[in-house]
Amino acid sequence: MSLPTLEEQFGQIDIYLFDQLLKGRIAPGMRILDAGCGSGRNLVHLLRSGYEVFAVDPDAGAVESVRALARSLAPALPASNFSVQKVEAMAFDDAWADVVICNTVLHFARDDAHFEAMLLGAWRVLKPGGLFFSRLGSSTGMEAQIVPIAGRRHKSPDGSERYLVDDALLRALTARLDAELAEPLKTTVVHGQRAMSTWVLRKKLRSGAGR
Repeated sequence: MSLPTLEEQFGQIDIYLFDQLLKGRIAPGMRILDAGCGSGRNLVHLLRSGYEVFAVDPDAGAVESVRALARSLAPALPASNFSVQKVEAMAFDDAWADVVICNTVLHFARDDAHFEAMLLGAWRVLKPGGLFFSRLGSSTGMEAQIVPIAGRRHKSPDGSERYLVDDALLRALTARLDAELAEPLKTTVVHGQRAMSTWVLRKKLRSGAGR
């Protein structure tokens, strides 16, 4: 029997999330929540490897795609683990998940209030000591190429209209959450198109921020 290909093993996982797996920060036995899961591109390995996976998205079609993926790769997981919910209003208990993935989600915020609601909604459900992983649109390195729309919403050269953060904001939010950076901030600039920042936090064991 042939071994599965890398794509079959890991799907289209974000390379920076894959890095967290390699570093052992996401390990078997952890409860994983993908907050804003889309079609589940970051969940293939986790489902295949027997993790306790939960996922939410406001799009019912996306959630059904993830349920189908789970039926194929992890049939023992109940369909109720995958539900239609907004990140800012999830029904999970406080301090419930070991890892919260919020990948390419926060930059869809309508404004500052919406961004904060989504961020605090995701942070609330994370256990003390847990890992928060986010990649989101950034203005870093693209300051001269983005076009302001309103507040932090900008149009990038690739045509996308997103809520864009910068390093100063991410550091301020890290302090406000009373969190620790698990990784130095990293911003990838695709020249002439867009920039994306990777923001990986550890929730302090005694932190009460966002609760």
